[in-house]
Amino acid sequence: MTVLKATGIVVEYNPFHNGHLHHVKEAKRTTGADVIIAIMSGNFLQRGEPALVDKWTRTRMAIHHGVDLIFELPYAFATANAPVFAKGAIELLDALCCDAFCFGSENGQVAPFENSLRLIEETSERYEQSIKEAVQNGMSYPKALNEAYHTILNAANVEAQTVVDLKLPNNILGFHYMQAAQTINTKMSAATIPRKTAQYHDTPIVGNRIASATGIRKVLFESEQLDEVTDFLPQKTVEMLFNWQSEGKSFGSWDAFYPLLRYTILRSKPEQLAQIADVTEGIENRIYRAAIRHETFESFMNEVKSKRYTWTRIQRMLTHIFTGFTYSMRKNSEKPAYLRLLGMTPKGRSYLNETKKELKLPIISRAAAFSDPSFTFDTQAADLYMLGIGEANKVGMDYQMHPVILQ
Repeated sequence: MTVLKATGIVVEYNPFHNGHLHHVKEAKRTTGADVIIAIMSGNFLQRGEPALVDKWTRTRMAIHHGVDLIFELPYAFATANAPVFAKGAIELLDALCCDAFCFGSENGQVAPFENSLRLIEETSERYEQSIKEAVQNGMSYPKALNEAYHTILNAANVEAQTVVDLKLPNNILGFHYMQAAQTINTKMSAATIPRKTAQYHDTPIVGNRIASATGIRKVLFESEQLDEVTDFLPQKTVEMLFNWQSEGKSFGSWDAFYPLLRYTILRSKPEQLAQIADVTEGIENRIYRAAIRHETFESFMNEVKSKRYTWTRIQRMLTHIFTGFTYSMRKNSEKPAYLRLLGMTPKGRSYLNETKKELKLPIISRAAAFSDPSFTFDTQAADLYMLGIGEANKVGMDYQMHPVILQ
């Protein structure tokens, strides 16, 4: 029997666009893979926001465009900072016995990532101390990391083109994927492909076929017209988004979720908010006061934000407040404990049949047949998402859903 070669990718597909399609095709071509396996965030995402559409719809988008297996990245990792997000995803790909993992980056070559990792490892004590001091002095974690990195680069007098630029968002995530793979001593090889045309924060340009998911969502929310973004999306994605809209569902955003978030904040006392993951240094009082005063998410955020806290960091706090994810829950969710199967193609099914004895974690295809605190929390978060998009009748759906199978 021929053993299928698998390459893993880490995705959000918020929504699945032409750039993602390019990534899937190039990951397969570059690594010689027979099967593409995606670890995909659920209904809440790494930048601390609700997904545009639910994970099942995004799964259908993925399997229609060349992804053979889709597994959910548990909430504790999907909504975490870059190091934790990357570690959870790489551990799942390793558990699935992937031969390689492939990520998009602004750099587009693996060697500079390896050089940067080696340099940081050689100066790890100074590097970590520099980050710690900067954060204690009020600097955001991403900025502190970048400052520490450039300090050791200058001290080592290395040429810029031989290492990776960690000011760029996809390079940062790629670096943490590589770091996580090194930490767990995986046998997976690493591959990266250059990010095509649009950068993370770029506004979509008429005439281009590639735009970032952030840019696509921005245009969609501002215009409220799907026709404005269809050029950047594969046809199946377009059809699914039009279906979503025709069924009267709200697209996921904090503007839509804010009334429920505001209720959740106001029904809590600040001392209760302080128990929520990522809520630190008295910011719970600022959040509580802002919820009293503001009727819109934007005005609420403008009061809460400060130089010390990035917009993304605050959104992660709010996501955890909305879902009730506490510091103690995070402490008990330090490693993925299962593989939640969301969807597969026939080739994906063949891969699972070939590798089922080698897989390092249990596969969950029927939610009702599995019990785990982290998994239970994932399903509760899915229910809250359904309330946020105006689908109260879909609460409990996560326990009833079977994997999406492309025939």
